[in-house]
Amino acid sequence: MANVGFIGLGNMGGPMAANLVKGGHSVQVFDLSEAALSAAKEAGCRTASSATEAATNVDFIITMLPADKHVKSVYLADDGLISVLNKDTLAIDCSTISAETARFVGAALKEHGIDFIDAPVSGGVGGAKAGTLTFICGGEAGAVARARDVLQHMGKNIFHAGDSGAGQVAKICNNMLLSVLMVGTSEALQLGIAHGLDPKVLSQIMAASSGSNWTLDVYNPCPGVMDNVPSSNGYQGGFLVDLMSKDLGLAQQAALASGAATPMGALTHNLYRSWSQLGHGREDFSSIFNYVKPILK
Repeated sequence: MANVGFIGLGNMGGPMAANLVKGGHSVQVFDLSEAALSAAKEAGCRTASSATEAATNVDFIITMLPADKHVKSVYLADDGLISVLNKDTLAIDCSTISAETARFVGAALKEHGIDFIDAPVSGGVGGAKAGTLTFICGGEAGAVARARDVLQHMGKNIFHAGDSGAGQVAKICNNMLLSVLMVGTSEALQLGIAHGLDPKVLSQIMAASSGSNWTLDVYNPCPGVMDNVPSSNGYQGGFLVDLMSKDLGLAQQAALASGAATPMGALTHNLYRSWSQLGHGREDFSSIFNYVKPILK
């Protein structure tokens, strides 16, 4: 059993912390949301009154935060975690942020003798609840190996992508592909519907054919085709449009920095950003299904 601090109890972080408790760890948590803290307490976590309290005297500190600025602030502000973490504490950031920020935070902590890895996740809210997430880690091999002691209770796949920041690069590559597949799947289904096809039958046909992909087979964006997915729950309870738009922005920044050509990624980023500006930022990213409907009619 390890003493674990956990900061950031959103749709992903809350279930992840609960699974650590199920795995036998002692978990102390912090979030700005009182409702999130109450839910974590019911799951067996101990609640802290601040991020620094949650990070005091722990073997591991795990952060799951929205964006670069939050990660920098939580770790490196004057009253940030860097001021209270023990040198034998391993810091694990599961947020999806830029590789540059991950490297910057990791280097700052390293100067204080604190090990840090970036470990963004894939698998969505369902994977967080089921404990089947994929962790994509960047950092020193020894630190990643040590992190497995806690990551294994939240996920079934743990990859070491490379040095610091490599986890973030791999994650944004994955999410860029995921978003492109979601848009393509939505367009195909809407085209079939426009010609009178039953979307459930069409989904079965494509799933058994060369069009099969995760967004079609596991996370279908058409309401009523599949149970227990956001599209059949008013596009609630999943991975937000705003978060996908953020990740696609990170991918475009990385492409610009490296000179990589990502025309599909750029187009998909524009679609998600526009969908958010139309007021759908708090819906699941599969709601892009509704954005392509008027385009096809």
